[in-house]
Amino acid sequence: MASSTASISDTEAWKDLKGHVEDIKKTHLRDLMTDANRCQSMMMEFDGLLLDYSRQRATVETVDKLLNLAKAAQLTEKISRMFNGEHINSTENRSVLHVALRAPKDAVIKADGKNVVPEVWNVLDKIKEFSEKIRSGSWVGATGKPLKDVIAIGIGGSFLGPLFVHTALQTDPEALESAKGRQLRFLANIDPVDVARNINGLNPETTLVVVVSKTFTTAETMLNARTLREWITAALGASAVAKHMVAVSTNLALVEKFGIDPNNAFAFWDWVGGRYSVCSAVGVLPLSLQYGFSVVEKFLKGASSIDQHFQSTPIEKNIPVLLGLLSVWNVSFLGYPARAILPYSQALEKFAPHIQQVSMESNGKGVSIDGLPLPFETGEIDFGEPGTNGQHSFYQLIHQGRVIPCDFIGIVKSQQPVYLKGEVVSNHDELMSNFFAQPDALAYGKTPEQLQKENVSENLIPHKTFSGNRPSLSLLLPELTAYNVGQLLAIYEHRVAVQGFVWGINSFDQWGVELGRVLATHVRKQLHSSRTQGTTLEGFNYSTTTLLIRYLETSSEPQM
Repeated sequence: MASSTASISDTEAWKDLKGHVEDIKKTHLRDLMTDANRCQSMMMEFDGLLLDYSRQRATVETVDKLLNLAKAAQLTEKISRMFNGEHINSTENRSVLHVALRAPKDAVIKADGKNVVPEVWNVLDKIKEFSEKIRSGSWVGATGKPLKDVIAIGIGGSFLGPLFVHTALQTDPEALESAKGRQLRFLANIDPVDVARNINGLNPETTLVVVVSKTFTTAETMLNARTLREWITAALGASAVAKHMVAVSTNLALVEKFGIDPNNAFAFWDWVGGRYSVCSAVGVLPLSLQYGFSVVEKFLKGASSIDQHFQSTPIEKNIPVLLGLLSVWNVSFLGYPARAILPYSQALEKFAPHIQQVSMESNGKGVSIDGLPLPFETGEIDFGEPGTNGQHSFYQLIHQGRVIPCDFIGIVKSQQPVYLKGEVVSNHDELMSNFFAQPDALAYGKTPEQLQKENVSENLIPHKTFSGNRPSLSLLLPELTAYNVGQLLAIYEHRVAVQGFVWGINSFDQWGVELGRVLATHVRKQLHSSRTQGTTLEGFNYSTTTLLIRYLETSSEPQM
């Protein structure tokens, strides 16, 4: 077994896969897809979900070799260590327990020897009680009006995850009914345009602001919070803050200093990473205010279902494990650096941006967990759009340009079905026709011989030839309820963790976001002194100096 300081690439299992690549290069998906036994072995079902990875550039032997790699990487032990609350985020000396955020009340999940599930449920119960007060109108604003509009202020993981779930639920019939007469908006960017867009059409008298910042020091979030505090106090007076602003934070002293009643602060914990925090108060509070706690609880149960599957199912039948191993295969062995996330559901339009952060912030690392430079690339470039929109945007490149493995996500039952008289199929069937066709188009392609038989003119044959052999996988969900949204989230969260566990990196820190932030502090000080005292620029290179001079000369910022 490899020691913790040895690279996974030094193991026999890794070297075996490296050699196996040559065998795979001799195959084509056109031929692999004729083997029904192979295809059947590459389909997995769990809790209503169906995963089909038969269009990956892999044989049954490939999967066996990937499972051997998982064993060499001690994957099952690493998964157990995560669930047991060990400090697997070693650079920050923290447990990684987002699974505890959606655990059943009677579960036992320990961090530092203490069961954290009761604490989680204390916060969930507090959110349920508070959200019911707001939604029923028993808690009112400073002028006695119900608070029907919510602005959640947060950035990164405090924004992308909750926005994804909100967007997915907006058209779910149950959630839609629960949200009647209410609005939820998210303010993330420090750009004042984002503030203007968020408050446009809102009345401070009916608005509740949720400030999401663990430390209550996040620069962008706190400036936006001060901006909205000013918006509220200008209209309603300073005393209105306690009625119109609440916090998701652990820094009760700063919450109180800001003017928010610390009783209206909802906690989360160091063992929750930002990009894994949507199931904490970060997401559950704003989503419960919009949809009611009972809908959000179904979302948590869906995620918990996958957590239990991930923890207890053997790796050869474990959906997040198989997805993670296939991603490692595509990135580290076949050399495909990107992945397209293609949900055939407009309700999932914010899924790819969220997974972009979950994946790229987690696995975009250059050193092992022990701090040694990696001899291979990790992480992939994630992007995506809902189908069929993406087909009219970037699928050209996917079909005839670079090879980009694709995740196709389909829904059996539409949230909002439409059947028009006289049409051949329903609107949803039209959408899903593309979901089923695109993976085969990528896998099979179209040969010059086929084109010749269709009497395509010789000069167009090269342009109309599709090489095929382009990998994808399909994930079919029975419907898109809150429960299914939770399942989908957890599958991708755990898939990302599996990749990191195999690569031997820390998927739960994010030191790469620090440097630019530090340099911005230097720029901020310079802008302040240049605007208020007219000081000359110092300590910047020629390029940055030139840009700053142009900015200061032509920007219309008022003097402070």
